[in-house]
Amino acid sequence: MIFTTTMLSRGSLIGSLINKVRPVTAASISNSSSLQQSKTLEEQVGLPRRPKKPLTPYFRFMREMRPKLIEKNPTISAVDIVRQLSKSWVGVDPKLKERLQSEYKKEQQVYVEQRSKYDAKLTDEQRAEIKQLKQDIIDAKERKQLRKRVKELGRPKKPASAFLRFVASERTNTPQTTQQTYRDWHQKATAKWSRLTDEEKGIYMQESRKELDHYKKAIAIWEEKMIRLGHMDVVRHGNLIEPPEPKPRKSQAVKDK
Repeated sequence: MIFTTTMLSRGSLIGSLINKVRPVTAASISNSSSLQQSKTLEEQVGLPRRPKKPLTPYFRFMREMRPKLIEKNPTISAVDIVRQLSKSWVGVDPKLKERLQSEYKKEQQVYVEQRSKYDAKLTDEQRAEIKQLKQDIIDAKERKQLRKRVKELGRPKKPASAFLRFVASERTNTPQTTQQTYRDWHQKATAKWSRLTDEEKGIYMQESRKELDHYKKAIAIWEEKMIRLGHMDVVRHGNLIEPPEPKPRKSQAVKDK
């Protein structure tokens, strides 16, 4: 994999805790409804949602204590709520902790039974497909992180193509009207581009080629610098002396077996 995160930062941990004890508001209801409309990995392969794990005693405590803490201090921030409740959990009443633990164990037993029945119904093909979808999500996150890292390292930006240059000029010369959607305007610009003569297109193509030559020189210098600094993962594999072997997709590996 190109880029992996091996440690969980303190900030991300607090963010996770905040999400688990976040209050229900009109905005959160709206957001949750949109999230419910998106399909889970299991639903994408034609399966019902898998059983949900019950809250641990710690998060049950936070859920119960949160409204009381806000009632005493309405202006308290979400981060401070998590911090204060985390400290309170250390010295919590043993009887309360025992009750929360008992509730969790009961729900956990039901969850284990439901999950066992759910998993037993999965076919090998469905398991493989779910596994591949999970890997696709991981790969997408890694690509996003890599794009961010490449930008931070100052990678030269690839110049726009001749067509995109024409579209940019059309935004100035023939801007979108209030009666037009962007899609309609873009289709009209695309149709106009297709009607241009080779000579008319040549103006934009000449500008594009000129900047592309500058870009090739700049990217070569930048990649050489990245190699010297040890940032091999941001360099195009074709420019490495010994490019790494591409990892086979897991779904393909299963088929080969």
